[in-house]
Amino acid sequence: MHVAFTFMKFANEALFLVFSLLLSGLLISAIPYIRKGRLASTNGYWLIALVLHIVSFLSFAAASTISPILLTVANVCFFGGYLYLTLFCFTLNGHSIQKISRYVPLVLLIFAGAFEYLRLFGNFQYRVLFVLTCVIACLLCILWELFQVRKKERQIQLSFLMFTSAAELIFGLTRLWLVFFDTPASNINLYQEPFLSTLLRCFAVTFTALSYVSIVGYWSEKLVIENSETKKDNAKITELLQEREALIVNLLKANKTAATGALSASIAHELNQPLGASDLNIQFLKMKLKKGELNSELGAEILDSLEFDNKRATTIVRSLRSIFTDSNIKTQGSDLGELIATVLHIANPDLKSKNIQIQLHVDEGLVLNVGPGEMEQVMINLLNNAIQAIDESNPPKPTITIEARKEDQSAIISIADNGGGIPEEFQSSLFELLSTTKKTGMGLGLWLCKNIVSRHGGTITYDGIPGSSSLFTIKIPLQA
Repeated sequence: MHVAFTFMKFANEALFLVFSLLLSGLLISAIPYIRKGRLASTNGYWLIALVLHIVSFLSFAAASTISPILLTVANVCFFGGYLYLTLFCFTLNGHSIQKISRYVPLVLLIFAGAFEYLRLFGNFQYRVLFVLTCVIACLLCILWELFQVRKKERQIQLSFLMFTSAAELIFGLTRLWLVFFDTPASNINLYQEPFLSTLLRCFAVTFTALSYVSIVGYWSEKLVIENSETKKDNAKITELLQEREALIVNLLKANKTAATGALSASIAHELNQPLGASDLNIQFLKMKLKKGELNSELGAEILDSLEFDNKRATTIVRSLRSIFTDSNIKTQGSDLGELIATVLHIANPDLKSKNIQIQLHVDEGLVLNVGPGEMEQVMINLLNNAIQAIDESNPPKPTITIEARKEDQSAIISIADNGGGIPEEFQSSLFELLSTTKKTGMGLGLWLCKNIVSRHGGTITYDGIPGSSSLFTIKIPLQA
């Protein structure tokens, strides 16, 4: 009898040790997937279950040799493994279990207390009843959740997992019946359990290991499907990239034509004012000559104006050419106050004819390292826009406010008007090429302003109230 007990004891220990080693090997084989984050994430509960079952089988193998208290550890980990497998199946079905998972440690603590009490004061049958009842409840939940998942995912490994879980349930129920109705002695322990009951337990543990094999197989099958879909997506992406490359080639071919068109439109737009001013001076000169009222002083004044407008036209052509050919701008130290005075002199006829008041606040000593012709272009464009806005909205007291001040190592230039402002839907694309709010506009002026300011290392922004006012602000570095 003693020999038989010793044999059963060592056979049980060897069995649990073998299963713990098998599950450990399964855990090691899943490490490459775990490192890639493929098997963990929200479905990491099965990994916790696998570790708990490894600890459980090791504790069962060592309990009779080291201490009976390990039986409590083993059974808590055994039940905990099934509890986390249940959570894993819940996640497969798309259920949110964050709140439930918080209570699992508490459930295991209660289970540990109850089992320890039964170990000290109960008998083997009641311990088996308690543990298997908890495990069977988990298995029933697992089967139900897997059944729901199988409706959505027709994977072979899910069917196999259902089979192994069902087998564990059947073996558990059969063992429970044998322990209660076919085990005469009530003072036995796990290592003295009758042969048939022990055999059923071995089969049940075998299917527990097979359940984990099916879970790893499920993920492998899922990864194969994902890789197949990824290959299809990669093929589509490759095709789209090829189309994109072809489109870029076509755009590059059309680039020279587009740049030429934009340059032509820009030249026409920017030269309009100096050529218009020259035309007026020429007409005025002709009229004076016809009437015989031209004297040397007046002639010199008209010629100076024509020369000034001619230089402006030359500067505009040169600056536009530098923009489109991406060549360097020739810069020099330019007094900001003088630049603004020149711009106001050019715009003075329009300002007077439309009765627009200028409020000027310019700090002294603001010197910019810029191409003076380019900066004059920017301010003339902004001033002309303000004049046109006031002319269209006709406010009671038409006013344009120009301010320039120093801020850190930059000059802040603002040009504000009390015209109609710019509608909100146009503000996001205000500085884009060919974007305009005017019926007869070409959408070049503000684009050129931004281009010139950016090339000088500055920024230009808009802030206004639709239907009421506009404010353009330029921030540009001062000369060191």
